[in-house]
Amino acid sequence: MSVELERGALDELAARWRAGWQGAGFEACCTPDVSYEDPVVVHPLRRVDALDGHATALRMAFPDLRVEATAPPLSRGEHVCVPWRATGTHRGDFGVILPASNRFVSLHGLHYLELSDGQVRRARGFFDLYDAATQLGMLPARGGMGETVMLMLRGFGLRRG
Repeated sequence: MSVELERGALDELAARWRAGWQGAGFEACCTPDVSYEDPVVVHPLRRVDALDGHATALRMAFPDLRVEATAPPLSRGEHVCVPWRATGTHRGDFGVILPASNRFVSLHGLHYLELSDGQVRRARGFFDLYDAATQLGMLPARGGMGETVMLMLRGFGLRRG
């Protein structure tokens, strides 16, 4: 049976979810066997400790990371959408593939949460990975010559305005 969260409980769940990214941990809002995916996670993460580890790695790369609400969360039954904006300066390495760039990043996205008894059972994050890579200086800006050359090399042909 699907249970709709009341506005106060929904707002509290979203606040606990955002706080998890900033170091509060996810135990307060997730089932122990939570599953998580986003554009930078190669394989889905399983369990709260794996999700906490992913968030810790992001905070090490972005020590001033802030995750704030951009709109109220939406829900239908056991599904919740949490829109957010993350900001921070890339001052630490992110794994072995992304050395610190000292660039400030502002990224909009959302998390789509599936609940079980009011706790997050599965979460999927969505954001523009190309935009993030552009802000970090890894890829050329959209609409510029660098993007055109990159697309040509990938076999997409010449784009004309």
